[in-house]
Amino acid sequence: MSTTETPTRDAKLVQYLGEALGNEKRLETALQAHIGMTTRAPYKRRLSQHLAETKRHATNLKRRIKQLGGPSDPIPAPLVDAAGAVVGRAHKATALAQGPLHALRGTGEAERQLKNAKTEYAEEAQEIGMYSAIEALAVAVADKETAQLAREILRDERRMFAFLAREIPRLTTAVARAEIPARQRDGAAGGASRKAKGRRGAAAHSTPRRTSARSSTSARSSSTRRNGARRSPRVRAQRGRAQLTSR
Repeated sequence: MSTTETPTRDAKLVQYLGEALGNEKRLETALQAHIGMTTRAPYKRRLSQHLAETKRHATNLKRRIKQLGGPSDPIPAPLVDAAGAVVGRAHKATALAQGPLHALRGTGEAERQLKNAKTEYAEEAQEIGMYSAIEALAVAVADKETAQLAREILRDERRMFAFLAREIPRLTTAVARAEIPARQRDGAAGGASRKAKGRRGAAAHSTPRRTSARSSTSARSSSTRRNGARRSPRVRAQRGRAQLTSR
C-alpha cells in the first residue's frame, strides 16, 4: 500500500519518521568523515559506537515506515507530496557534500576535532527534538509501537549528547595547548598574581629580621639599665671612700 492510500494518522507518522530517516542517513555520512579525522582514542571509539547506533536507527525507521504503509524505500521521497521529495534529495546531497567540507575546517587537527564535536552536539540536540516530537505524536494517536521506537532512539541520542557535553571542554583545552603559547595561556592576571606572591614572600622574610633587630636593641638597653642599677651602690661607696681619703 502506498503512502497516498494510508489513513491520515499513519501518513503523518510516516512523514515524521521519513524526516528522521533522512537525517539519520545524513549523519551517517558525517560521522564516517569525523571518525576518519579523529585521533583522540576515547572520542573516536564513541563516534564509532554512535555510527553503529545511527545505522540501527535507520534500519528500524525504514521497517516502521513500511509497517505503517509507507514506501519500502523512503529516501529520497519520505513525504507524500512533491515537497517531500525535494527534502529527501536535499538530505542526500548534504550528506554527500558534508564529509569533504568537514575535512577542511579549522586551523589544525585539534581545532577540526572541536568543530566536529560542536556540530555533532547541535545535531544531537536536533535529533532529540525530532524524536521527542515523534514520541509525542505517536502517544497522541495511540501508536504504541512508534512511541516505543522513538523512546529507544531517544535514549541513544541523549547518551551521545551527554558525552559530547563532556568532550567539548576537553577538546577546547587541547586547542588552547596546541595553538596558544604557554606564557600567553597563563595571562597577565597570572603574572600579576605571581608578582604579588613574590612581594608578600619578601615582606614575610624581611619582617622577622627587623623585628629581631629591634628586639635585640631593646634587650641590650634593658640589660644596661639593670646592670647600672646593680652597680650604682658600689659606685657610690667607692666615691665616698675616695672623698674621705682625700681629706
